[in-house]
Amino acid sequence: MTELSGGPGLPQERRLVTAIPGTKSQELLARKGAAVAAGVGSVLPVFAARAGGGVIEDVDGNSLIDFGSGIAVTSVGSSAEAVVRRASAQLTDFTHTCFMVTPYEGYIAICEELAELTPGDHAKKSALFNSGAEAVENAVKIARAYTKRQAVVVFDHGYHGRTNLTMALTAKNMPYKHSFGPFAPEVYRVPVAYPYRWLNGAENCADEAAAQAIDMISKQVGAENVAAIVIEPVLGEGGFIEPAKGFLPKIVEFARDNGIVFVADEIQSGFCRTGQWFACEDEGIVPDLITTAKGIAGGLPLAAVTGRAEIMDAAHSGGLGGTYGGNPVACAAALGSIETMRELDLNAKAKRIEEVMKGRLSAMQEKFEIIGDIRGRGAMIAIELVQPGSKEPNPSATGALAKACHAAGLVVLTCGTYGNVLRFLPPLVIGEDLLNEGLDILEDVFRPALTPSTRARPVARPAPRT
Repeated sequence: MTELSGGPGLPQERRLVTAIPGTKSQELLARKGAAVAAGVGSVLPVFAARAGGGVIEDVDGNSLIDFGSGIAVTSVGSSAEAVVRRASAQLTDFTHTCFMVTPYEGYIAICEELAELTPGDHAKKSALFNSGAEAVENAVKIARAYTKRQAVVVFDHGYHGRTNLTMALTAKNMPYKHSFGPFAPEVYRVPVAYPYRWLNGAENCADEAAAQAIDMISKQVGAENVAAIVIEPVLGEGGFIEPAKGFLPKIVEFARDNGIVFVADEIQSGFCRTGQWFACEDEGIVPDLITTAKGIAGGLPLAAVTGRAEIMDAAHSGGLGGTYGGNPVACAAALGSIETMRELDLNAKAKRIEEVMKGRLSAMQEKFEIIGDIRGRGAMIAIELVQPGSKEPNPSATGALAKACHAAGLVVLTCGTYGNVLRFLPPLVIGEDLLNEGLDILEDVFRPALTPSTRARPVARPAPRT
């Protein structure tokens, strides 16, 4: 029976026994600097030794509350019993044969689960890959093969990966695209319904943004030339933006009317993260193709494209695949992850996390004018930080507050096109005591930086290290 667990012997508590980083982490940082390419950054200057449940323990013995989940990957925790059990059993049998050479049952079992779990009751098929970027890139390949068209439409603030094509699909230059071009052609970007920053107000956002996007596609690209429209139902790296209600259905309708493949990128938002198996279910969206990764396999590398059988079968035999795609150990881990999600009803757990977090964050917003917006669903929650009295982005305070959280033993991440969003992605199995303690830390790091006298000033002071 699957249980909420932090792994054998891992106490579910915050514990700071050294400064952050401690001596052993500092030694490893020096080794990292000498051996690892400078372009591979790290959010925290600590090195993990163990992790599970709602905590990460570093090599110096510090235990940090985890509000990051490895960027929405370890939704079932970093050492979930069913994941460990199934992956360990597979390891004893074999680690790899390559599904394209001698296939194995685990790959088929995951594809069957995806057909059952993803929206829609139509016939579905899947192909498995290693990463989210691979999944998105293959979704575009499949859509082009099916439609015999080339153009791909994406949206402002979208993020889809770090390969050449997915960098082209991604909206943000730094750090994802800067100096890495030229990028793949036939990619077109249109507005997204971003309620907090829509000039004519949130109430007009869905209709106006959809009209603008459709007009741009029709005039600048030609709907008859578009193979795929690709969008995150909740935009992740762009700032946890929930498109205004009504926007996505209008885009889906336009795609259907014009023979365009609608691709839901659920890599960050999928697998119970938003309180539903997939975020697109919130408005009843049934995508033609859906891309998944991150939370699918409890921390092992696995990704998928799932969609209408006739679309998925458009690619010729041998046109899809990859040496490691659908690795048997990763497939076993994914079956364990899905088992855990079902048995613990992690959709309900995500909704409870949202209830707790939004309640606490709303109370903070009343105290601190720097919090401009609170948004997200389930355990995918964010606050957008601004200059008090305006909507001007405040990235400097965002970075300083994140560092203050890290020093106090709370793992938080930043995101957003303007670098001014704190995002919270706790494991869905986190204990409510840890969840509230993490929110206590967040409120504590706001206080010294944002006293009543500074809240009214145009620039908020960065939070000190504590």
